[in-house]
Amino acid sequence: MLVNILTIFPEYFSSVFNVSILKRAQDKNKVQIKIIDIRDFAKDKHKRVDDRPFGGGPGMVMKIEPIDLALNYLGLKKGQDKSRIILTSAKGQLWTQKKAQKISEKEQLTIICGHYEGVDERVAENLVDEEVRIGDYVITGGESAATVIVDSIVRLIPGVLGNEESSEQESHSTIGYLAAPTYTRPREYKTWKVPEVLLKGDHKEIESFKKRV
Repeated sequence: MLVNILTIFPEYFSSVFNVSILKRAQDKNKVQIKIIDIRDFAKDKHKRVDDRPFGGGPGMVMKIEPIDLALNYLGLKKGQDKSRIILTSAKGQLWTQKKAQKISEKEQLTIICGHYEGVDERVAENLVDEEVRIGDYVITGGESAATVIVDSIVRLIPGVLGNEESSEQESHSTIGYLAAPTYTRPREYKTWKVPEVLLKGDHKEIESFKKRV
């Protein structure tokens, strides 16, 4: 999978994708992550990507033109079968495991990181497949949301995780499913004990325990 991230703060991603599973996924050529600086597509000499909102109001709004030019440069438009364009937005649909699973089957994902007071609404109306939010709260910019989205998708790509069953038995792998609690050594710590059923080696009882909790 190819992942494009359009941002005005490319330095944000200088290390976040270079550790743990995300790094290994790139080393295995399971995913390629490209960071695109939206400012490179601003036409004025100051490389401005924002302006004051029409009709007044606080803050600044990200402009449509640099975003549109960046998507054109990448040869992307909404509605393509093998790719998906996402805009991070506080008013978008909630990001879910189901969405992550569907997009993990695509060949290409593009995330536009929103910032300031928002993005010109014409971007959402004309340039992207969907707007998404990672929770019911406001964060400074879409970069951290993009990181969450990419992480949740990449780990679902076949061959990324060491154990192919890992993603199938996780919390939220099906609607309403939460993984059972897990324990490891020592068996007892400060009088806190591991449930006895997990120590007996009876796989049928262990499976029943995991479904019950």
